[in-house]
Amino acid sequence: MNNPQVFWGNENIELRAIRGSQCIYCLGSRALCGRRQCPILFRYSKLQPALRLENKTMLDGSSPPGVFVGRIGYPKIGVGPMIPPYFGNTRILDYPESWWSIDLEKLVEYRSSLVRGVFKVNAYKPCEAGRLFQLTQEIAMASQPTEAYVEFSKPIRARILLDEDAQPFGPSGIVEKIESGNIKVNRFIEKAYYDEDLKASEAIYYLYSLGVPVSTIQKAFSIAIFGIGKRRRLVPTRWSITAVDSTLAQKMLEKIKENPEVDEYAVYESEHIDNRFIVIVIPGKWSYEFIEMFHPGSVWNIGDDGSIALGSDYEDVEGRTTYAKIGGCYYAARFAIVEHLFRTRRQGSVLVLREAGPGYFMPAGVWLVRENVRKALRGKPVKFGSLEDAFTYVARRLRTPWQLILKESWLLRSIRERRRITEYLKEKQDFKHAYDST
Repeated sequence: MNNPQVFWGNENIELRAIRGSQCIYCLGSRALCGRRQCPILFRYSKLQPALRLENKTMLDGSSPPGVFVGRIGYPKIGVGPMIPPYFGNTRILDYPESWWSIDLEKLVEYRSSLVRGVFKVNAYKPCEAGRLFQLTQEIAMASQPTEAYVEFSKPIRARILLDEDAQPFGPSGIVEKIESGNIKVNRFIEKAYYDEDLKASEAIYYLYSLGVPVSTIQKAFSIAIFGIGKRRRLVPTRWSITAVDSTLAQKMLEKIKENPEVDEYAVYESEHIDNRFIVIVIPGKWSYEFIEMFHPGSVWNIGDDGSIALGSDYEDVEGRTTYAKIGGCYYAARFAIVEHLFRTRRQGSVLVLREAGPGYFMPAGVWLVRENVRKALRGKPVKFGSLEDAFTYVARRLRTPWQLILKESWLLRSIRERRRITEYLKEKQDFKHAYDST
């Protein structure tokens, strides 16, 4: 590649890293393979149809509604609306809950048509931002696609950002002016906006309990619509996605740990864009593990030795004190699991397996994990009377050898240890009964 320049958002990145193949933990952002740039992101950025939007200095269209909050240069970051170059019902462009009917190429086409208008705002002082920011907040609160007009100081450029923690984005430009039509705001989000005594975490759960889509809450949270008065802060889009998933899960986990345990082994399954998700719910106290398996040719496995790249992280009943190595996908899956257990008023030990094949050749965002696990758990499970029977079934559903999963999994080792202790205590009790009877 002759070491071409690499741009991530608006930053010219100089990558430095240790040597070794660790794509599953790098996800294109830390160059753990030692290359000057991520060959995966470079290769597939060339597929984007957004190049046709370059050199525009004015744009009008219907925002889905969508907003973007960057992270480069934090706390002085790029913020602005996302608008496609056409009008109509554009909601699908920024509504992950509706993406089940489209393939990866169509998703990238949709997302790449969204132009990010960008202007600088201090993340710690959003209340001091001007009219551009106020209009962007109003767009984020809209309940339906909103007509908008944007003028840029320079022609927009198609620098493509792709990563596993956020949906694909299209080109961007520096905003000089924003105009919008009549905006019909979501009344629940508007209420949270005007309540300056309501903590952000409480606003998030309040809106979720009223049925506001998680993706809508994430956008509102990122653009500083929630929080205590002048303590409101902008949250970069990729951070806000995980923050909302984590906040909702933590809130519901407080109740789940008081619930009775599930009394049978259940296996749930879903598949989309060559990603298979299998959820195994096991009797026991709350614990959770997420294991990802990327086969050769899939987005985070570019090795030439034919091996499967595995990554995992977990928590027990005490929870976590550090950020999961797997990143946002860990929290997206955990939220979907907790949501299910909260709804069914049960608790259990849960193992989530994600297996990606070569059809998943570019990252789509953590929505893919969250919505797949949610979809699986809305389906009818296959139930088993023993853990061994459940594992035998799951092993047949995967392309990954089961022994690799057993070697990787903390949860399965923990369950086996727990069973050995239980069996030992039972044998001791049986011996005592037999001795006493004599």
